[in-house]
Amino acid sequence: SLRDALVAAVNFDIFIRHADRVRMANIAQTVNVLQSLILTRGPQMVLTPTYYAYQMYVPFQEATALPLRLAAPDIKVGTTWMPSLSGAAARATNGDYLVALSNLSPHEAVEMRLDLRDLRVQTLSAHILTAGEMDAHNDFGRADTVKPHPFDGARLENGYLVLTQPVRSLIVLTLK
Repeated sequence: SLRDALVAAVNFDIFIRHADRVRMANIAQTVNVLQSLILTRGPQMVLTPTYYAYQMYVPFQEATALPLRLAAPDIKVGTTWMPSLSGAAARATNGDYLVALSNLSPHEAVEMRLDLRDLRVQTLSAHILTAGEMDAHNDFGRADTVKPHPFDGARLENGYLVLTQPVRSLIVLTLK
């Protein structure tokens, strides 16, 4: 489900933020299990939202982690309060800057303004993974319910990255 993909994204963010200690992370099983990347039925195959989260983080491989400080309201999940945002930043081996942002709130979009003045960024591209419901998922006959799409809601403004992150979404930005 989209929820599984966002959980994967939060874990990737943790791994990136602790890249000085975490050298490698693996998924134990990838097909036809809980948190699968791929579902199969005979000759049929479906890519899950978790697969797409993994795909969106591929540019972070071999990148150098950068500090990222996010301030956002907390959300209540059951009886627990947690940050509504998760994120990570890195510098790719080709020199691009990468930013991943997840809004875990099922109800509130989050307005953001990230200071990029020291980076001299000229262009950006972004992709978003989201759906109408947190439990939206891909299945046989509905393989494209949750998949990444280009995101045009981010802009550069006087050295700042400005965007409103939609509810229950993962956005990965490439800044050049």
